[in-house]
Amino acid sequence: MESSFAEVKYFQVKPDSADEFEGLIAQIQTEQKSQTGCVSVRYMKRFWVLDDLKPRELTRVVKCVRYFSFWEFDSREHYATAVPWFFAAYERPLNRLCIMPFDVNCGYITGSSVAGSWPIGCD
Repeated sequence: MESSFAEVKYFQVKPDSADEFEGLIAQIQTEQKSQTGCVSVRYMKRFWVLDDLKPRELTRVVKCVRYFSFWEFDSREHYATAVPWFFAAYERPLNRLCIMPFDVNCGYITGSSVAGSWPIGCD
């Protein structure tokens, strides 16, 4: 089976915009799942760090609230079709809530032969 293609976005959200951001990503996630070839969509709010190799909850927001998204497709072609839709619909509203434009990283999934599974042995 061919590897699935995925993207990870990194958002640095203004602290006073976190609730609005979470409401917007709930709407976005529903629409992302309906894109042709979409295998999975996940969002994570970073509110823990490793401290002496043990997870420790953050107690305050200093500069921004960090979020990550993972969007997986069955092929690079389906991903290439969905990306222009995402940017046309949501780039401005998302960037308005962030302290800087969000980062996008994409590539083929490695370490897993099953589409829809979390990458690199975290199933």
